[in-house]
Amino acid sequence: MQCDSHIHIYDRAFPGSQPGQGGAAGFVDHADVAAYREVQARMGTQRAVIVTPRIYGTDNAVTVDAIRQLGIDHARGVAVLHPDVSDTELDALNEGGIRGIRFTLYTAKHAAVSFEMVEPLAHRIAELGWHVQLHWTAEQVVEHRALLARLPCAMVFDHRARLPLQTGTHHAAFGIVRELAEAGRAWIKLSGPYLDSAAGLAARYADITPMARAWVDAVPERLVWGSDWPHVTETHQPDDVMLLDLLADWAPDDATRDRILVANPAELYGFAI
Repeated sequence: MQCDSHIHIYDRAFPGSQPGQGGAAGFVDHADVAAYREVQARMGTQRAVIVTPRIYGTDNAVTVDAIRQLGIDHARGVAVLHPDVSDTELDALNEGGIRGIRFTLYTAKHAAVSFEMVEPLAHRIAELGWHVQLHWTAEQVVEHRALLARLPCAMVFDHRARLPLQTGTHHAAFGIVRELAEAGRAWIKLSGPYLDSAAGLAARYADITPMARAWVDAVPERLVWGSDWPHVTETHQPDDVMLLDLLADWAPDDATRDRILVANPAELYGFAI
């Protein structure tokens, strides 16, 4: 079963509230489980990993409910938490299909977590077999390389480790993340090509291809793919089938694509093969 390893669900039953803003600010309509099922049918994927959106802060109820709707055999989740989370809540989240916690720190604006929270939480979740998912800039990866070396759990780097277009694989972050991946400690998500592309949608984000291929060449056994649906950063929405098709440009070999879409996410998220 092929897995879309990075999506977000927004549900009016869980309106959310972004820090510093009231009500449902930042809410995305037509991005609930029913809407995603239509996308999933078009792409031909059968599994999904749901990442709690920023507007929900540390309330992960929407993600756990989406896992329930999609079915625990077909869905997993990544939560956002603070170090004061109770053991009881961690156990409940684990039972509900959560397998990691995310630290979105590429910009301080509206961040629900901090760098100081990473290590304490990593120790809390290590015994559950969870990972930390890091949406950091490449510069932040370099700055915090000592922290990364100390973490007792696996790491997942969002959106190709956000290597900047100008330097690409020559950036020091590439070597740091690659070494962690080669040691079996890290994974990289091939997702969000629009986040760093200057070529844009019209050119199918072609300027991201060399960096994506570099990851495929370096550590194909440590990669997963994600659509990043519903693409909340984008004014011009990409077609999700096209985004999946990009993987064929990045990983032309059928066996490698199968590893990225099936075997790797099964290992990382605990799906049955």
